[in-house]
Amino acid sequence: MDFATRQHLRRELRSILEPTVERLGYELVAVELTNDRRGPVVQLFIDSVHGVGIGDCTRVNHAVSPELDVHDPLPGAYTLQVSSPGIERPVQRDADFARFKGLRAKVRLAPGSGRRRYSGVLDGLDEHHLQLRIGEAVELLPRDAIDRVHLDLDLDEFQRLGEGTLAPPGGAPSKGVSHDQ
Repeated sequence: MDFATRQHLRRELRSILEPTVERLGYELVAVELTNDRRGPVVQLFIDSVHGVGIGDCTRVNHAVSPELDVHDPLPGAYTLQVSSPGIERPVQRDADFARFKGLRAKVRLAPGSGRRRYSGVLDGLDEHHLQLRIGEAVELLPRDAIDRVHLDLDLDEFQRLGEGTLAPPGGAPSKGVSHDQ
């Protein structure tokens, strides 16, 4: 699947599924589209202030499956996976870029973008660019070329994030974020 198609499908899947996920009391953190040996995989990452366990993932899976059947956004068969964000928490929503400003992240850009992989500190997001601090420099990465962003936390930071006690440098603790159970 090419980059433009993947981006379009992520947006479409989010618009279809987010109301159902939120109605169940969860936030839809990210939608990812990948492939495994069996074919396409739709990955939904959910979270809640109480954390996410296997029962929560199963509940969301059962609720969104009929939505996907009705809207049929993907051609052919695919696998649906629902999980908590985990230690490599994806960052897709503008609010999450603001929430996690000051934390380390890894960024992958679309093919054909020159350098594709970056690692640094989230430093801002505007209409056109993601600002990523790498050492003393700030890289401006074209927003429309961003394929994937995920936090790059160590285990201690991940646990503190789940407890709501991890604060980006100069910021307040991140509330409402839980760890994988």
